Amino acid sequence: MRLHRFAVLCSLGFLAVASTIVAQDEIPSQPKSGAKVCVAIVGNASTTSAFVERLAERLTRSLKQNKINAVTMDSRTTDKHPLQLSTDNGEEAKQKECDYVLLSQIRDPRQHPLEPQLPEISIGGRVPRVDASDPSPVYRENLQVAFALFRIGRFKPVLDTVVLERPSANASDTFLPAMDHEANRVSHELKKH
Repeated sequence: MRLHRFAVLCSLGFLAVASTIVAQDEIPSQPKSGAKVCVAIVGNASTTSAFVERLAERLTRSLKQNKINAVTMDSRTTDKHPLQLSTDNGEEAKQKECDYVLLSQIRDPRQHPLEPQLPEISIGGRVPRVDASDPSPVYRENLQVAFALFRIGRFKPVLDTVVLERPSANASDTFLPAMDHEANRVSHELKKH
């Protein structure tokens, strides 16, 4: 009988300690209704020029059109891969009371040949750039827009993926469709939770 009581007391003690540890580290699994997403300025880890502030604004606007409470941050996405929140991202997200931080980065897979690559789907091969003044076609390689959505208080992203984008002749418009695609993917992910 004493052994039985001792086993029960040990079990209760273990549960009390375990629940205290979990409660200290616990972050609600679901954010409050109308979760706020902070969008960091797009990082450019490629040699292709891009108006990164304009791209971040486009991404924020696309999220808002999808009924997501989004705000553009002043802090930038890192040029390193894999994407991780920087100290600046975290501090600004706290100031703006965000539930999530969205990091986006333009990457050229050819500049990182040793990193594992996601499979690409290219229908019809590379498309040549057409320039009336140049009779020879110039082929443009696909670029990647990597993005990760982080829940505040978590180190592992809720969403971490890549969108392929082919550079266009007009550098300012090159990545706008990718920002819209990213916004749709993030919106879908947030609505699942």
